[in-house]
Amino acid sequence: MADSEATVPRPDDLETWYRLTDVRIQDGRIVYYGEPLIPERRLLDELWPAFQEAGYELKLAESERSPGTALVADPIEDDERGGIPWTNIGLLVATVLSTLFVGASVWYYVPLGAISSNPLSILEAWPFTAAVLGVLLTHELGHYALGRYHDVDVSLPYVIPFPTYFGTFGAVIRIRGRIPSRKALFDIGVAGPIAGLVATVVVTAVGLSLGPIEVPAAVVEQSGSGTSVVFNNPPLLDIIASLLGEQASYSDPSLNPHPVIIGGWVGMLFTLLNLMPVGQLDGGHMVRAMVGRRQETIAALVPAALFGIAGYLYYVRELSLNDSVILWAVWGGVALVIAFNGPAEPVDERSIGLPRLLVGLATFGIGLLCFMLVPIQIQG
Repeated sequence: MADSEATVPRPDDLETWYRLTDVRIQDGRIVYYGEPLIPERRLLDELWPAFQEAGYELKLAESERSPGTALVADPIEDDERGGIPWTNIGLLVATVLSTLFVGASVWYYVPLGAISSNPLSILEAWPFTAAVLGVLLTHELGHYALGRYHDVDVSLPYVIPFPTYFGTFGAVIRIRGRIPSRKALFDIGVAGPIAGLVATVVVTAVGLSLGPIEVPAAVVEQSGSGTSVVFNNPPLLDIIASLLGEQASYSDPSLNPHPVIIGGWVGMLFTLLNLMPVGQLDGGHMVRAMVGRRQETIAALVPAALFGIAGYLYYVRELSLNDSVILWAVWGGVALVIAFNGPAEPVDERSIGLPRLLVGLATFGIGLLCFMLVPIQIQG
């Protein structure tokens, strides 16, 4: 062997199920060369628990040396195995600060000079931060909870700070372990949108009940003579407002919806984009579980649909590139890359059953209520 027995995990059953010929360490990754003695899927079933216990994630790869299959063991980082998740904490702190800053300067109209002289003034935007991060983290923790329920190795959420109108670019979790079945894949995939939609409805209802905020006169004058950004309401937001008897928008330029409502708006857009049935997105997981490998055919249509929407808005509606044309074109490119990388591959391919199919269809149906042909417009 090329490496000592002390540095390379050698489970007792390894050479029972795998004809081992060589072992190499490449940048911390251990590659076992040889030939499976049993079907590849069963090979993973037999060996994965022992490697997981030893601190490695096991997968199959095409052998670079000769025709056949290699076993690849990647070390699981210490903070992913029960230690302090410093990366998650650091990103969360950065995102709290970015959403507070953006919330204060954009949505609560705190002048930049006031923030510079008194940085604590950004705390005025804590309701905005709580709304946005509450929706995003509830969505991701839904995935996390069902991942743990099905004994799938999933990470805690990573929230991404980004100095835009929302202060964040969203949140993700990492699925590091195998998906044992289509039922588990469906449950993990659908848990995020369902949890996120519940949080979105609650946040939107709270924001509507708080009433509007006053726009400073200087901002009103500036918006009347320059450009302004308009966030159009998705149908779900208007439905919630109608049921509560509240206003979701105001004709008076001196009044704006409460910033907490933006948390609901972000949650609806985040849910919509995640429900696209491609690759490793929530919708991709759900459709892969619902229809099996036919999901890849459906996924191939999504980029074309998104590019089609962008083309329709630009050439037929004659909107500017800033009026959501670029948004849909960019997401068409993102969907193309995600679809190319392929969906998750569960071990057990048995059907998920009618109840889960109905839950999936209902979730996609509610997700359609979050769709806006033109989410963002630049006026002026």
